[in-house]
Amino acid sequence: MNITIKPGKRKGIIQIPASKSDSQRAVLAAGLARGESILKNVGDSHDELAMLNTIQSLGATITSNNEYSITIKGIQIFPEKAEINVSESGLGCRLISSVAAANKGEYSIKGTGSILNRPMPFFENVLTKIGAQVESNNGYLPLKIKGPISGGSISFKGNDSSQYLSGLLMGLPLANEDTYIHVQELNSLPYVQMTINTLEQFGIFIQHQNFENYIIGGKQKYISCNYTIESDWSSASYWLVASALGMDIQLRGLTFASYQADKAILKAFESANCIIEFNDKTFNINGENRKSFVFDATNCPDLFPALVTFAALTEGKSEIIGVHRLEHKESNRGVVLKEEFEKLGVNIVLDGDVMHIYGKFFIEGGKTSAHNDHRIAMCLAIAGLFADSEIEIEGAEAVNKSYPHFWEHLENLDFEF
Repeated sequence: MNITIKPGKRKGIIQIPASKSDSQRAVLAAGLARGESILKNVGDSHDELAMLNTIQSLGATITSNNEYSITIKGIQIFPEKAEINVSESGLGCRLISSVAAANKGEYSIKGTGSILNRPMPFFENVLTKIGAQVESNNGYLPLKIKGPISGGSISFKGNDSSQYLSGLLMGLPLANEDTYIHVQELNSLPYVQMTINTLEQFGIFIQHQNFENYIIGGKQKYISCNYTIESDWSSASYWLVASALGMDIQLRGLTFASYQADKAILKAFESANCIIEFNDKTFNINGENRKSFVFDATNCPDLFPALVTFAALTEGKSEIIGVHRLEHKESNRGVVLKEEFEKLGVNIVLDGDVMHIYGKFFIEGGKTSAHNDHRIAMCLAIAGLFADSEIEIEGAEAVNKSYPHFWEHLENLDFEF
């Protein structure tokens, strides 16, 4: 599907959708809990639907209460054999693989699309050290996992993705023995904190020291509860950038107490001399006096696309650190961002772990590609609002992975004359 973005100022109010990160954790926890849990504000992105399908395939039942709420009756007996399809969800794969390994049985983990090109040697390298048998396609999906893991002591680096650790934190409480984990070079620490907080809501407790050493008690049981999914700072980042660049767009639904890593975009705006403005449960970013900036996105790499749009339309050279975190996303985002924005007349230089963006007050129109990457599609859409002619985005349906109503929300904004 191709979408054409017409330049021009927009105004309106955006209700930010559910965090697919928070949602997938909560859905899986509810699926593992005995009894019934009520989850509010579950979204309908492809990743969330994949996790809902996963727990159903394992024996959970899901009932829709209304547009904003579902009831999940947890798995009564975990099957000893199952085929699980995580679709394109990297987080879903990393969470359910460790949970499956914690159970006695044989499990096949499959996926579709871009996830098949994302290396995941972690499972063979780590799960096998605590009793699981794991086979992969040379470090890629599909996986064959035979459990149960036994607990024990493991050590690994967390600089690839914190999602592997989150998966272990969800699966290891089900093991028969306690487990001790030592993690070096952990990235995206806020998402680990999110996992720990979600687990506490469902009766699972994790001990840790400075997010480096963890004690996970075995034989714990998930307890059903009522849980409200947070709105998504990642999805909000594109509208926040539009606001900072001069659109009269107000945002609703975000929680400032959130542990989501992408809330750090507020620090990026502050470093760019922007002002955060609040008004009647909505807020926006005043970027009238914005300036070029330097921001370390190592722990929040999903902010790169939105911040590249912001930097491209902010005069001067901005620098974003953390390029090494972009290679194994839905696309190689560092390379793709450079390629697509250079089509629009923006000079981007990749220098090791640093991306240099040479911004100006306008960009050119033209034909672009989303590269099957939801975040690339959305950042190009916002860029298109400020172009000197129309921007066409090829593969615009990629937004369905995280934000299926993005185009609808954009279309519903009013033109400002």
